[in-house]
Amino acid sequence: MKLFLIILPSLFQAVTKSLLVHSRLDSYACPLGQFPCGNLSVCLPQLLHCNGEKDCDNGADEENCVDNSGWLQILDDMQQTKGSRATEEEKTPVCVLDRFPKECQCWGRTIDCTGQNLRTVPWVSSNVTKLLLQHNEIQAILPHAFAGLSKLKMLFLSHNNITELKPRVFQDLRHLEWLMLDNNRIAKILPATFVGLKSLYFLYMLNNSLSSMPNTSICAEMPKLSWLELEGNQIHTLRSSVFQECSTFTVLILRRNKIKWIQEGAFSKLNRLVELDLSNNRLEELPPSLFSNLQDLQQLNISYNPLRQIFANQFDSLPHLRSLSIEGLEIPNVQTRMFQKLTNLSHIYFKKFQYCSYSPHVRSCKPNTDGISSFENLLANIILRVFVWVIACVTCFGNLFVIFMRSFIVMENSQHTMAIKSLCCADCLMGIYLFFIGAFDLKFSGEYNKHAQVWMASIQCQLVGSLAMLSSEVSVLLLTYMTLEKYLCIVFPFSHYGAGKKQTLSMLIVIWLLGFSLTLVPFWCKESFGDYYGRNGMCFPLQSDETERPGARGYSTGIFLGLNLIAFVTIVFAYTSMFYSIHTTATKTAERSVFSREVAIAKRFFFIVFTDALCWIPIFLLKLLSLLQVEIPDTVTSWVVIFILPINSALNPILYTMTTTPFQEKLKLYLQKKQLQQLSLQDPEESRKSFTLVSIHTSNS
Repeated sequence: MKLFLIILPSLFQAVTKSLLVHSRLDSYACPLGQFPCGNLSVCLPQLLHCNGEKDCDNGADEENCVDNSGWLQILDDMQQTKGSRATEEEKTPVCVLDRFPKECQCWGRTIDCTGQNLRTVPWVSSNVTKLLLQHNEIQAILPHAFAGLSKLKMLFLSHNNITELKPRVFQDLRHLEWLMLDNNRIAKILPATFVGLKSLYFLYMLNNSLSSMPNTSICAEMPKLSWLELEGNQIHTLRSSVFQECSTFTVLILRRNKIKWIQEGAFSKLNRLVELDLSNNRLEELPPSLFSNLQDLQQLNISYNPLRQIFANQFDSLPHLRSLSIEGLEIPNVQTRMFQKLTNLSHIYFKKFQYCSYSPHVRSCKPNTDGISSFENLLANIILRVFVWVIACVTCFGNLFVIFMRSFIVMENSQHTMAIKSLCCADCLMGIYLFFIGAFDLKFSGEYNKHAQVWMASIQCQLVGSLAMLSSEVSVLLLTYMTLEKYLCIVFPFSHYGAGKKQTLSMLIVIWLLGFSLTLVPFWCKESFGDYYGRNGMCFPLQSDETERPGARGYSTGIFLGLNLIAFVTIVFAYTSMFYSIHTTATKTAERSVFSREVAIAKRFFFIVFTDALCWIPIFLLKLLSLLQVEIPDTVTSWVVIFILPINSALNPILYTMTTTPFQEKLKLYLQKKQLQQLSLQDPEESRKSFTLVSIHTSNS
């Protein structure tokens, strides 16, 4: 982008002279959410960049994909500088020192005592430049252990048992540049501990037991300190005084501590800082101006903190930021404004894929998908994109077929027919919902990330989600009603129970009104429910998370783990009781026909209960686990909504109509009559004979 700003005037002057130059200018004017293929006049969406495949002809989409900002870049620069300045004594294997322990190795001016079970710092030559003492048993460092080692540049004390550093223990190491104290048991930094380290550049104290930092500046005795590594300690607070004189800092790592509070202005003097890592701490809030003076910061990591909010202008003072990690964070107030001024940002890491739509100007955003949607498609998986249409067609066709056939075939029990047709209407809505999801997936194909937030907040998503909820709940209520009606007729055959036409119609109206009420309540109470139907691309409120409002969580729990669970238990109990009643009756007679009928009924009841369990139990478990804050892959939600939720809607026409003997007989007679009508037009005499046979068959039935 900087290069573009530099060459823009010259390109503008030459645009009328050369079409080639004109195409190159267009290559930088990509739509939001897309990025150019280097100097080609081709733009590719965010997803295709850095995906491991060369989608640009020149391969520019796979260039500069490694996030090497911060310490990686500094380390690389240091390595190059070191390589160009390598001295002859570092290259030679010949030891030039006259004093070092016999169990240690020596080459050039380096002494390596790694893993020799040393308990104290050994006595070595005064002209040593590199001393390796890691993986030993050193517990304490004597006051004058390093006396006379003024030329020492690198000291490695990693993986020992050091518990305390005495004041002035390093006072003779005025040329020391690297001090490695990681993986010890140092509990505190005493005043004057680092006196004498005027040249120290790198201080590595990873995995110690530090619980607090000194009240004075840690850089008072280390004016050249540039790299401080404090990961894996027990630090609780950071006061503003601790880094006040650290103007040379470039890397500050505070990952995996227990920091709960950072005082305002704690980083105000770190104007040369390139990387700051505060991840995996216990921060609940960040001062609004915490990063105000970090103009050179390239990499910031605040992931995995229990932050309640991030201010909209929190990152405004970081113009050179290239990498921002906010993984594991729920951001209730997330908005495009937060990242708008980060014009140099090239890598951003979120907890949720949906947040990527708030930073469409960033070339690399992770994660690429939430399991439901991807940067390109509302439905991330090709199987989902295909089967959403297949299942929608099966569901709609099956239910419309039953409605059509039952409208033309007169059944003896008109009340039961009304209930079945009403159930088919409810189930058909599930198919319509899937059609809408498939249609919007096609509409957003190739650029879903650009429309994700608008889609989830849109009235279309709200209506589509409410359609699925209406279908699901009305279907559950109707199945429960039909089951209870059948239960009363079979278990209490002499109670003369039987709902009339008016009673059945009234009950169906009540069920539909209740279904509409359950569906529309979230629209009436927006303050309590928020975007109840817009929490994912599927627009179905099944999975709970930390950002869900208490009202919405309680409501969805009441439906999925309350109403639906009670309905399921009622259906299982009713069918079990019906089968037991039939079985008891069958045992009183020895007729084989009664036994065969009992087996057929048992199979039928089993499949009804089995399909209900297959549909509802996964939904119960998913809802329960999400309430218990068990980490559930978002992929599960999409598979449940596409394949599990519509099971009842697709199979109800088969279970309650197509496989029933009365319907099959009526359908067979209906088709025979249709054939006779056609035959009568062709041969009246043959039609009369066939009609007589059909009448005899009907009377025998």
